[in-house]
Amino acid sequence: MLFRDRVDAGRRLAERLTHLRGQGTVVLGLPRGGVPVAAEVADALGAPLDVVLVRKLGLPSRPELAMGAIGEGGVRVLDERLVGAAHVGAAALAAVERREAAELERRALTFRGGRPALDLAGRTAVVVDDGVATGSTARAACQVVRALGAARVVLAVPVAPRGWVAEMGGSADEYVALSTPEPFWAIGRFYGDFRQTTDAQVVACLGRSGAGGAPTGGPGSVAPASPGPTPAGCDDDVVVAGAVALAGHLSVPSGAGGLVVFAHGSGSSRLSPRNRYVAEVLGEGGLGTLLLDLLTADEEGDRAKVFDIELLAGRLADAARWVTGRPETAGLPLGLFGASTGAAAALWASTAAGLDVRAVVSRGGRPDLAWPRLDAVTAPTLLVVGGRDTAVLELNRQARARLRCTSELVVVPGATHLFEEPGTLRQVALAARDWFVQYLGPPTERGQPGG
Repeated sequence: MLFRDRVDAGRRLAERLTHLRGQGTVVLGLPRGGVPVAAEVADALGAPLDVVLVRKLGLPSRPELAMGAIGEGGVRVLDERLVGAAHVGAAALAAVERREAAELERRALTFRGGRPALDLAGRTAVVVDDGVATGSTARAACQVVRALGAARVVLAVPVAPRGWVAEMGGSADEYVALSTPEPFWAIGRFYGDFRQTTDAQVVACLGRSGAGGAPTGGPGSVAPASPGPTPAGCDDDVVVAGAVALAGHLSVPSGAGGLVVFAHGSGSSRLSPRNRYVAEVLGEGGLGTLLLDLLTADEEGDRAKVFDIELLAGRLADAARWVTGRPETAGLPLGLFGASTGAAAALWASTAAGLDVRAVVSRGGRPDLAWPRLDAVTAPTLLVVGGRDTAVLELNRQARARLRCTSELVVVPGATHLFEEPGTLRQVALAARDWFVQYLGPPTERGQPGG
């Protein structure tokens, strides 16, 4: 853990940004999680605070791949090369832009209550988030801020992966990160309290700073109120699996293109930083995710149950039925992601009666533990194994030979079982994202509302 919470991170980040005080600086937080961090930076710099609202424009055929972004004031940034290469016509581009513009307008009204955005013309804009994982949203935000007239753009975050600046493509003039740990699994791993920031907290932060005017407090002003009951999408979600209540973490982005339920391996939990990192990448690709524990706290010490794949698969299938019946996830195509023994549970659960599983991804999985059900798997299955995880790699090769469904084996060079080597877990996450998007399908193809 590097930071107690976002307030602690913001105060420490502000100490690295004192050179920006009194330079016509404005601080812009990325909603939602970046805003409490940005509020502390704005207080310390004596600068006005606002949100930077940006929506990525995803390719109609691959919505996780950004062909541009839009921001307030009619700003549109396009990758003309990608638009041309993907043969995106004017009508298709306009449809994507209309959908994202509607969400942009909704968020502006929610956060500002009708107040105008800050004028950025000629100013130094400090774009703040609670961390960078893939960097796609932060990069788009910097591009939009520059298009809105900012004379200088600074991107500042508490934590980012090593080598993150190279991924930003020169979108900012200055980059600040307090820490760049390696390996980097998920932003939340570096916070003691990483509960989801609510819309109400964003509004409170903006109100505390005058919502775009001069800040009303200083470095010693009262921090935003602690969150109340943990909202949906946090670790306290209760998932009903048959007659058992399980702990889970549900996150559903607006306009989600599908839902992926995670099953972790033995000795791990829903708090697994590796699975959380993969879930973050899937979320940026427009997919909802549910991470859950398939055993209760009392059962976790029972080694027989830890390796009872039939029991775990039954729980996973029940949890998938439950979550797909919730209003925010109803109708979303379903995928399963499993790690180690959890991969066996995912493959087994995909064969459950009445459960429409569209795709399965296994990370360093033990598909051999689902041997009795492998020939019944019909969902397209991606097996991802480390090149140095030789025993598990051979088990996956044998299992794939038994599968009758569409399948693919991806070997990540130099990776061991836990994918702890630099860059290897990111390869897993991107492969999983692409597989799920391919087989769950983009929102526009299923008639789902856009996000």
